[in-house]
Amino acid sequence: MAGMMRNGGRLGMMQPPVILLKEGTDTSQGKGQLLSNIGACLAVVSCVASTLGPRGMDKMIVNDRGQATISNDGATILKLLDIVHPAARTLVDIARAQDAEVGDGTTTVVLLTGEILKQVRPFIEEGVSPHVVAKGIATASQMAVEHVKSLAVHIDKDKEADFRNLLLKCAGTAMSSKLIVSQRPFFAQMAVDAVLALDQDELNEKLIGIKQVPGGAMQDSMLIHGVAFKKTFAYAGFEQQPKKFENPGILCLNVELELKAEKDNAEVRIQEVSEYQAIVDAEWAIIYGKLEAIVKTGAKVVLSKLPIGDLATQYFADRDIFCAGRVPMEDMQRVVQAVGGSIQSTVSDLHPERHLGTCGVFEERQIGGERFNLFTGCPGAKTATIVLRGGAEQVIAEIERSLHDAIMIVKRAIKNNDVVAGGGAIEMELSKILRNHARTIQGKQQMVMTAYAKALEVIPRQLADNAGFDATDLLNQLRMQHAQGHTWDGIDVSTEGVSNNMDKFVWEPALIKINALSSSAEAARLVLSIDETIRAEQAEQAPPSGGPLPPGTAQRALRAGGRGGIPRR
Repeated sequence: MAGMMRNGGRLGMMQPPVILLKEGTDTSQGKGQLLSNIGACLAVVSCVASTLGPRGMDKMIVNDRGQATISNDGATILKLLDIVHPAARTLVDIARAQDAEVGDGTTTVVLLTGEILKQVRPFIEEGVSPHVVAKGIATASQMAVEHVKSLAVHIDKDKEADFRNLLLKCAGTAMSSKLIVSQRPFFAQMAVDAVLALDQDELNEKLIGIKQVPGGAMQDSMLIHGVAFKKTFAYAGFEQQPKKFENPGILCLNVELELKAEKDNAEVRIQEVSEYQAIVDAEWAIIYGKLEAIVKTGAKVVLSKLPIGDLATQYFADRDIFCAGRVPMEDMQRVVQAVGGSIQSTVSDLHPERHLGTCGVFEERQIGGERFNLFTGCPGAKTATIVLRGGAEQVIAEIERSLHDAIMIVKRAIKNNDVVAGGGAIEMELSKILRNHARTIQGKQQMVMTAYAKALEVIPRQLADNAGFDATDLLNQLRMQHAQGHTWDGIDVSTEGVSNNMDKFVWEPALIKINALSSSAEAARLVLSIDETIRAEQAEQAPPSGGPLPPGTAQRALRAGGRGGIPRR
């Protein structure tokens, strides 16, 4: 009896469970959560794996508005997929970072991350600590980066012909898996010329304008050594203006040249009609004063970021001056870079020698179905414009994405003129080096390093799979070749075999590989460090004031409150 009392007392004194998180919060943790995150990442990898390499396939992604995007670019595909799994979003972030930093290699970095996680998954299942695995991945990645730096071939910038050849090869390799591969020499030349036109100290790729004009063939695309932008909105009198000048003075403004009505809340009290007329006359006097000040500078081309109205357009037409209002900011900045001068926000103190720019020829020209304003023969042109042509809008958009990759590659190759062979050659060499090193160490780190070495082989394997080759046979050949000291042997898509890709000019900047190896290791370690996910229940959103209620709200209100939805007290 006493024992029962004691037990009963103990039971009676048990603390109630502590509720830490609000009701409906989903929590999952432990090894199961870690393996689930790895599975989600592998599902993302399977979406982009088939786009790798010269024989990679394209993806068509249709959004909720029915707009279709056809792309081969890893970062673009992942961005459009709208992935909601929190761990898998890590892969989207590293693809974007790779795209922003280097411009190419987005599919490679996602593939490497997924394969590293796939190779270390058995260790997690067997109970090896994720920290031990993460440490091994970090060591192996650091070692791989150091070996890429030591293996890379340095091209001397002083030999201009050789250096230009390097840039062409790198741009061509970046395009090998893209839609524009059929016109690779043409677009590689265009990308190299566009980047070399920039200020070589800054290399700001935003100063390369890319304009899309539907219609025509891909090879009708053109590079303009200067600035081109579409004809802006024009008022009456525009057609009377001259459309071509040689060595004109060019004035860039951030000034509105339009008669404006009074503000909505303005109030002017007048006693007589003549006073109203004085107000109107003052408005006209102000705009005429601005126009006369502009004409006195001797400028023949007037551009403004703000509107140039019909009065100003006609005024300039009568004096043989060309004007364009509502010029986009980026185009205006490129005009200033090319022709000189500066953007003025007032016309009260203009000095032609300081504030005006000039170019060899200004003209308005028809390109396809669009009219373009072209500034060519600019004295200090540190900008270029690429006008892309193509049959469909989706095709032109993909050409632009492909060209962006090539431009970024050329930019990186100029800044870091070290190259490695593509086609899986550098990955196979690194895999061999890491395997050999793993045999000299002991413990769990040996297993992790061997797994990392095996993960690197995913690049040549996927290249072979995407081309429809026997991946197992080709990988065995590559392992043998690299074991015999053939450092630059990789997959040769043209011969369905193995070849020296350095001799075949399949070159990539070493920076792409260094960035991919570092980013993939960091992302894999990040995924391995997460052992719990706490997901709060989505709160039901209140409708906007006066807006429709969410479905079912009215019925719930009636059920709760009886007639009229008024809650009972």
